[in-house]
Amino acid sequence: MKKAVLIVVSMFFGLTVFAQDTIIPAAPGVIYGKALTADEAVNIDALNATLSKDSAYTGKITGTVVEVCKKKGCFIKLEQANGSPVMVQFTDYAYFMPQNIVGKTVVVEGKARVKKTSVEKLKHFAADAGKSASEIAMITEPKKDIAIMADGVLVVK
Repeated sequence: MKKAVLIVVSMFFGLTVFAQDTIIPAAPGVIYGKALTADEAVNIDALNATLSKDSAYTGKITGTVVEVCKKKGCFIKLEQANGSPVMVQFTDYAYFMPQNIVGKTVVVEGKARVKKTSVEKLKHFAADAGKSASEIAMITEPKKDIAIMADGVLVVK
């Protein structure tokens, strides 16, 4: 019985690692996670205006990807006019992003909110993004910004 459980667990981890290596490259029309369309998506500026009045927004948001997690595609960042990117993570790590998604316009669907990110988390994200030790050491204060937990991502162009 123990051998059977060990075999099943080993197969699960093997399939998980294999699945991460077979992420579909980003191209117009490709969807990651929950199926969605671009209809009624708001841009990052409109999201900022909404979040200046409300604590959260649920719906579709469109933007350009400026960064992706270099380790396994576990997050992306969307461009804002003020230069501070918006962090997008994926519900339950149910899917991952390919490295070629940087520069693509996407629609994400999920929940956005204003969030205070700890120094520890900021350093973790910087390490995952492949930042240098000196860049990571410069992170000394928490940051208040927008965070999105996405159920799905659609590559628009």
